[in-house]
Amino acid sequence: MKVEDLAHRIDAVVARRATRLVAIDGWGGAGKSRLATELEKRLPSLAVIHTDDFAGPNQPGWDWRRFSREVLDPLLADRPARFQRYDWNRDQLGQWQQVPAGGTVVVEGISSSRRELGQVWDLVIWVECSRELRLRRGVERDGEALRWKWETVWMPEEEAYVRTHDPTGRADVIVDGSDEGFYARSG
Repeated sequence: MKVEDLAHRIDAVVARRATRLVAIDGWGGAGKSRLATELEKRLPSLAVIHTDDFAGPNQPGWDWRRFSREVLDPLLADRPARFQRYDWNRDQLGQWQQVPAGGTVVVEGISSSRRELGQVWDLVIWVECSRELRLRRGVERDGEALRWKWETVWMPEEEAYVRTHDPTGRADVIVDGSDEGFYARSG
């Protein structure tokens, strides 16, 4: 399945509420953001939210509780959502973002389909990629100075998440992020 086919599949999913909710979960550096961007080009009513928007100072990972409170709760009640995006350059919360109810909302990022958020997703996509390629992409994006963090912090945290939450076992679609054409298979 290519990106175009995945876009059609998303568009065909019958939402359980006014807003269709899609999680794009997967390893760091696997291609989640790139996939979300490609889907956004093909689905005009799609809004993308990045779990990185819910980072914060002195906080490991992303604040999924704040995400749930500010985004999921309103959308699940068929109301618009509003959240403050984390400003990485200023290391503080930044601009407010509006998320209208209706259409499709894609939440992209590692652990976006975590169990604590519940069974809210109309479709869950997992992006798979080899560890070597993910590390290479991460270092290319973040710089050689952060290789140590990839190898000793982020990748082990991701491995623990996968062991604990089994996101591949709960995914509806698994995408090969190593392929530029994004080939997918049903989960």
